[in-house]
Amino acid sequence: MTPLPRSTPEAEGISSTAILDFVAAAEDQLESLHSLMVVRHGRVVAEGWWSPYAAQHPHLMFSVSKSFTSTAIGLAIGEGRLTLDGLVVDLLPDDLPAQIDPHLAVLTVRHLLTMTTGHPTDTVSLADDSHGVNWARAILAQPLEFAPGTHFVYNSGASYLLSAILQRLTGERLFDYLTPRLFEPLGIVGATWETCPRGIDAGGWGLSLTTEQLATFGQLLLQRGEWNGTRLIPAEWIDEATRVQVDTSGTEHDVDGRQGYGYQFWLNRPTGYRAEGAFGQFCLMLPETDAVIVLTAALPTAQRALDLLWEHLLPAFTDQPLPEQETHLAETLASLTLPTLLGEPSSPTAARVAGIRFDYDDAEVTAVTFQPGLLTILRGGVEQSLAFGHGEWVASADTQVRASGAWVSPSTLVVRALNVGTPFMRTFTLEFRDDALTLDIDQNVSFGDLPHTHLVRG
Repeated sequence: MTPLPRSTPEAEGISSTAILDFVAAAEDQLESLHSLMVVRHGRVVAEGWWSPYAAQHPHLMFSVSKSFTSTAIGLAIGEGRLTLDGLVVDLLPDDLPAQIDPHLAVLTVRHLLTMTTGHPTDTVSLADDSHGVNWARAILAQPLEFAPGTHFVYNSGASYLLSAILQRLTGERLFDYLTPRLFEPLGIVGATWETCPRGIDAGGWGLSLTTEQLATFGQLLLQRGEWNGTRLIPAEWIDEATRVQVDTSGTEHDVDGRQGYGYQFWLNRPTGYRAEGAFGQFCLMLPETDAVIVLTAALPTAQRALDLLWEHLLPAFTDQPLPEQETHLAETLASLTLPTLLGEPSSPTAARVAGIRFDYDDAEVTAVTFQPGLLTILRGGVEQSLAFGHGEWVASADTQVRASGAWVSPSTLVVRALNVGTPFMRTFTLEFRDDALTLDIDQNVSFGDLPHTHLVRG
């Protein structure tokens, strides 16, 4: 893609010190940031990736995907393919239940966009193999306990239905529909979107983008849909999609989630609006300050990241250029890294257990073998080789996976492994005692209870 132009913070009216303060606070108070990009007046003034995450790696964006789905619906409305008041029963006639209740009969595109479908809970759990290949049919078969338009419930299934509607109307995937209209003009290549078993993009999740690709989308929104003199998105759609369409003040969301919801966009507490995905994926558009801020992360509670942004960065935007500061901001951002484990590179135990296969009577993990710098795990009948370094993140054969490890005691090895395309990191704790190996596997973030595996051999 053609990168966004670069500048310095001071040239665009931001203090480098404020950006450094945010980074320092984030490293001290947040579990794991993966990237930061600050754009002011259309120019990137700060960018950094916490190694092993890097600029070229697309990152799973989760519900940030919804804002792209909303954009596609806005384009389709502009092309006359559908309307906000179009009835879902007319738009997805092949996916309806045998009996159509009065609430389903009046469900519209607008209700899907505003998460006011009438469902009592999110229907995303219906989007898996246990409910068959037709996710739309499974979602539409659920009772609508509330009249559409009267009750807000964050509902990723609603976004999937928007994707299904668009594909039925256009005959092509949402991703393919957006490619000539949005991705190609913005120079976005290499993006991917997860699909359902029927080949329909998930809509509400599943889009992977690089940090700068997301920032470019944010800048397009900030410019109300105009790019290089060409209108890509109707300005009126962006205005409508990013203003309060439904009141969320009475919900149980964190404070920034209670400021109102548009058409698959959230409103920010102090100013502007955002696309937001699970575990701290953010694209914040701040029209009043002509700025875009992008974060990717692995945060169990994402609100704290917003709190730090509002505390450190938002007050730093000024109307005039500032004197350049010698803060070494660029060097600091270039040297960011996720912490590796403290401990020893080896142990007398390592030579004793190297090459021994430890077998388990477990459905998930059936065997583990240790060699210096390498774990081999037999999982689901598939052998996975996990290379790890000491004090550094080492790539495995699957270059998306990076790992680092250390002996935290003479008998205990801990290895952390992550996928640079996702927020997920697993920690493997191996405790060797005589002929026994106790293995614990923990994950950093999850949509439910954090997964934990505890296995004992011997």
